[in-house]
Amino acid sequence: MTVSNDTDRIIMHADMDAFYASVEQRDHPELRDRPVAVGGSGSRGVVAAASYEARQFGVRSAMPSVEARRRCPDLVFVRGNMALYKKESARIFKIFRDFSPVVERVSLDEAFIDLTGSTRLMGPPNKVGEALRGRIRKVLSLPVSVGIAPVKMVAKIASAGAKPDGLLEVKAGEVEGFLKPLPVSRIWGVGPVAKEKLETLGFETIGDLAKANDGTLRDLLGGWGTEIARLAR
Repeated sequence: MTVSNDTDRIIMHADMDAFYASVEQRDHPELRDRPVAVGGSGSRGVVAAASYEARQFGVRSAMPSVEARRRCPDLVFVRGNMALYKKESARIFKIFRDFSPVVERVSLDEAFIDLTGSTRLMGPPNKVGEALRGRIRKVLSLPVSVGIAPVKMVAKIASAGAKPDGLLEVKAGEVEGFLKPLPVSRIWGVGPVAKEKLETLGFETIGDLAKANDGTLRDLLGGWGTEIARLAR
């Protein structure tokens, strides 16, 4: 996205909630309000997506199906229909583009939508976000969570914080206060292994990383450490 200044930017991150599972629950009323996993149910099966009812039991995507069944004995497995999900994705992105010509696809069910300069025409960003959520709910009968911020990473963190089926806006002057207390795992790209390494070194929150000395980080973690700190700041 080529826009001028971070303080002038308005980036919306829209992320469908448990997309595959939500499509199945929408199309099969008997699955609604039940713990659903999309994926294979056999001994070598893997969960591709889990409904929020299933997530309450700790079921997550990429989890072996045997473990998912152990955590949630009442889990309903659905084989899944990728052709259908791709069709629904095309409909979702058509709606995204109704709100901005600048849409950056992240996956089948999420995107960054640049709202920079649109306030005069479309109104406050949170109103735009609610309008987008309402449109998707009306047209597709699916839930979507939205995060709005001046930086893509913060918008993505905000949409995760808004889940399920919510909206969270972080304005330019609120970014530092919003990020500081969050765990380092909320930084885009920090997985379980990196999280454990950072916490072992005493960096538990994004604020810890942001205030760390670059020289110290370089000594401890190499160039990756300074890059992660840059994101934290």
